[in-house]
Amino acid sequence: MNSQITGKLKSPLVLSVLLLLVVALFTTLGPAEKSLGTNVRVVYLHGAWVWVALLSFYAAALVGLIGWIIRRDRLHYWSRALGRTGLFFWITYLPLSMWAMQTNWNGLFLAEPRWRLAVVFAIGGLVLQVGLSLLENPAWASAANILYAVLLWLALQSTEQVMHPSSPVLSSGAWRIQLFFGGLVLLTLLVAWQVARWWYAAEPKTT
Repeated sequence: MNSQITGKLKSPLVLSVLLLLVVALFTTLGPAEKSLGTNVRVVYLHGAWVWVALLSFYAAALVGLIGWIIRRDRLHYWSRALGRTGLFFWITYLPLSMWAMQTNWNGLFLAEPRWRLAVVFAIGGLVLQVGLSLLENPAWASAANILYAVLLWLALQSTEQVMHPSSPVLSSGAWRIQLFFGGLVLLTLLVAWQVARWWYAAEPKTT
């Protein structure tokens, strides 16, 4: 019985849920901000979520590139798992972004260029990952993840920002907020790692 309980607790899915609860609890402890008050905690969570999505996409591209160089299918499977993880966080970041808008600015500014870019890459990424799941050769996933990450990076560099400041936490100069945000990103990365493990375990072949 104890071994069964221990096995379940080691499950990536169970660990993901537990870590999500930790992230939620940690978010409620975030420092208030002068103009937004405690509502800024939603902004912290939304920021950490999109950072983790981007890091997952870039990790998928890097792992995929290494997989192509050394010709290891295992790395291609990991690239696909990380790409799917990044897409999960990217898609779920959208409602978090809307929640942050509504909570802090009493409305949804859906004409924001960064928001439209996020929607385009969410739809494109979903179509891409569905298509890749139909291909037997995992190397295609690595190639697609490399291309996707490059296009996303280029799009982010060239997209105008209207109501969306660039890295407001890092430029705030408030060390307590920066320290808290760093911890929130790390916790969310732990969630992402468990999600990636779950996707990897779901692969039909992981040699």
